[in-house]
Amino acid sequence: MMSQQFVDSVMSGVMARNPGEPEFHQAVREVAESVAMIIDKTPEMAKARVFERITEPERQVMFRVAWVDDAAQVQVNRGFRVEFNSAIGPYKGGLRFHPSVYLGIIKFLGFEQVFKNALTTTPIGGGKGGSDFDPKGKTDSEVMRFCQSFMSELFRHIGPDTDVPAGDIGVGAREIGYLFGQYKKLTNTFTGVLTGKGLEWGGSLVRNEATGYGLVYFVSRMLADRGTDWHGKKVVISGSGNVAIYATERAQQLGARVIALSDSGGYIVHEKGIDLDTVKRIKEIERGRISQYVQAHSDAVFREGWRDIWSVPCDIALPSATENEIDESSAQQLASNGCIAVGEGANMPSTPEAVKVFHDAGVSFGPAKAANAGGVATSALEMCQNSMRLNWTFKEVDRRLRQIMSDIYDQCQSAAQQYGQSGNLVVGANIAGYLKVARAMMAQGIV
Repeated sequence: MMSQQFVDSVMSGVMARNPGEPEFHQAVREVAESVAMIIDKTPEMAKARVFERITEPERQVMFRVAWVDDAAQVQVNRGFRVEFNSAIGPYKGGLRFHPSVYLGIIKFLGFEQVFKNALTTTPIGGGKGGSDFDPKGKTDSEVMRFCQSFMSELFRHIGPDTDVPAGDIGVGAREIGYLFGQYKKLTNTFTGVLTGKGLEWGGSLVRNEATGYGLVYFVSRMLADRGTDWHGKKVVISGSGNVAIYATERAQQLGARVIALSDSGGYIVHEKGIDLDTVKRIKEIERGRISQYVQAHSDAVFREGWRDIWSVPCDIALPSATENEIDESSAQQLASNGCIAVGEGANMPSTPEAVKVFHDAGVSFGPAKAANAGGVATSALEMCQNSMRLNWTFKEVDRRLRQIMSDIYDQCQSAAQQYGQSGNLVVGANIAGYLKVARAMMAQGIV
């Protein structure tokens, strides 16, 4: 089958079965276009329709979440868990609590998770879940009641050897704690069923930092291939949550100057360098807005319109907020301003048109499923420690994380080179991840 015929065939089926889910369609198309390059080289997989099977989740669970707010009013939200693929291990992927959540978003994230997890070199499959519940502005008591109601349904579908959720947007240490407490009560077991737990009750050191640190480690390899490093580089990072904060921390430790961060209200620019202690206070303690930063630093500037952060000239850009935040125009602006490397800290933050601009301009580009895999990789390390009833030191977990990110980079480079796309880490990541999952599925038969 010719490459374009393969892509057209896959996409016609996916779009017919999954109408109104553009994020999922975009994610499938990107991987399909990469896999199409090797489809004639793997006729046995084509005959077994492995890729078509991967695009269909093994299981989708959707459920009602009823809870009572502080005003004694009954609220109703919708919960999701999409268990996408378990060919190489138990389902693994985060829970997202955000008003934008619907089935299509969860499927897009779960599909991406399959290949991301395969690249980590750890035995974990792919899944994702969440709810359209918005924890912003809710009291701790309201969040607790929601989480308890959510887990009262989810618990029957997960387990340490079945499906191991973690956090994502809107699900941090507070939410994981409430979810774990309810799971423990309902099952009368203390297991590693969730990752991102507190250090006192089964969590792992470096887990908070892992996605941001891992992103920096991956981009370090990209920079090394260009004959440079972080020292003296101006860096712009979108977002100001967990990924952005710890990417900032590690980049600064390596000699970079991070000058901009954002949230949904706008972005700050601090040319002499972001003061991370201020950001941590605002975001991790006060749960405030990034605009408050200028109250503590009069030489910083706050601007409304978070998408305009990519107009700030920089050497390295790390989009770490949300999907499709960098479009073609933003990519052109980054490239024309001299940006040499882009590493995706969020899931699919660059549109296909933006990725093409980066490749055409010679900008090194690290795709999300490779560059931001540090979080789930460290979740897998947390699962290992839970199984052994051990706790590794910060230094040990960080060493393993750094090695995993380096191994991911090598896999992407090797696959890209092997199939005639040297330097194209998007193609390399998609092919390397696909082949690992596909070979496992072939070995296990048509199930």
